[in-house]
Amino acid sequence: MTGTHARRQGTTTAGAVRDVFGLVLLPVPLACAAVGAYAFAGGGTRRWFGGRSEGLRADAQAAKDAAAAAFYELDSAQRDLRISIETITAVDSSPQVQRAVDGFAALGQRIDEASAQYITAVDSHDLDRDDLEASVATRARRELAAAKDELVRVKGELDRFGEGLGPLLDRAETQLARLAPAVERARAALLAASNALDAVRGSGMRADDLAARLAQLGPELTKLNQGAGRHGVAETLHRADRVLRDAEAVRAEAERLPQLAADIDKRLVSLRTRAQALTNRAGSVEPVLSELRRRFSATCWQDLQPVPEQAVAHVRLAEERLREAATARDEQRWADATALLGTVRALLNTTDEAVSAAGDRLQQLNAVSKDPQAEIDRTRFAVRDAQRFAMAGRSTPDPRHARPLDDAVARLERAVAGLEGRHPDYWHFLTETDAVRRTAARVVEQIREERGAGAS
Repeated sequence: MTGTHARRQGTTTAGAVRDVFGLVLLPVPLACAAVGAYAFAGGGTRRWFGGRSEGLRADAQAAKDAAAAAFYELDSAQRDLRISIETITAVDSSPQVQRAVDGFAALGQRIDEASAQYITAVDSHDLDRDDLEASVATRARRELAAAKDELVRVKGELDRFGEGLGPLLDRAETQLARLAPAVERARAALLAASNALDAVRGSGMRADDLAARLAQLGPELTKLNQGAGRHGVAETLHRADRVLRDAEAVRAEAERLPQLAADIDKRLVSLRTRAQALTNRAGSVEPVLSELRRRFSATCWQDLQPVPEQAVAHVRLAEERLREAATARDEQRWADATALLGTVRALLNTTDEAVSAAGDRLQQLNAVSKDPQAEIDRTRFAVRDAQRFAMAGRSTPDPRHARPLDDAVARLERAVAGLEGRHPDYWHFLTETDAVRRTAARVVEQIREERGAGAS
């Protein structure tokens, strides 16, 4: 960066660093105050002589002034760059930043050497002496010009080094710019969560778990208030984001709490009603089983034998869990109440399916015993449709598709043959035809996927 750019950035960044961290910039190594006395001293009263000596004195003084200007330009550039380095290190501790710090320290040594050369040149020659010799003036001009050239060269190195810090400094300043808004958002989120919790408690709800979660954020708020100067910018930003996220979660849950309580109340009523209805329905299973036993072979109903007893047991267990859920709701243990209601629903779903299965089984067996041909035709149509789809655009079928379809045809024929006899196993027949149709559907889906992949 140029000296002007560095000073401009340094002024802005210095304010940001001081505001955020309360830093006091370290004194630079250049002996500005001491040198100023040498560089711009007017000297005492002296006599001036014309001629060549005065011309040489003027040349030496001009060289001294030029060296002083170069010295102060280097001093200003080093101050600005030190501010940039402090800004970067406050935000980032990566190896890349450490290399930059080491590079700046190495430059500081070269600056000290160039400054020492300049100070020595200034101290070595009193250009205000009345008896200044021409040779001394010439040597002073030469040494001061060399010191100026060295100061300018080191200043060039410093500028190039500063330009290389551009990406690191931009990233650091971006982090600093994020810091204050992030902390303020976290504080605002904590206040909103506290207000939401107060409102819920004011309505008669304890919300103890939410209060505990909010209390856990107290130490985090203390660290946020202590500032990035103590905990670092990156850590403070992470902490602010975490506090914001956790506080917003507490606020959202607190605001949902009244609705959650209402939903739990509604589910308690609904599930109680459903449990009572299932108790009544479970009583109808035994007559269904009696008819199945009277009209069909044992293989058609044996798996349904435990249903009445299981239904009663499941409903009883569901009612126990409902009472536990009601107690949890009264004690405002919302998570426990929700989990228990989920268990109740699962128990009632299982019972409902089992009770329904008995009636569905009787209906299916009645239908197939009266007209098994309808089930046969439906299954054969599914297989033939799959075979036509497999042959579309082909002269011979793919063995991967033909083999399972051929097996399905044979399986259907065996199921049809099983209907012969005095007491046919209609349920086995129905399960076999269902399996054949699922095989046909699976082959069709496989063909579609392969064709879709080929088209893409």
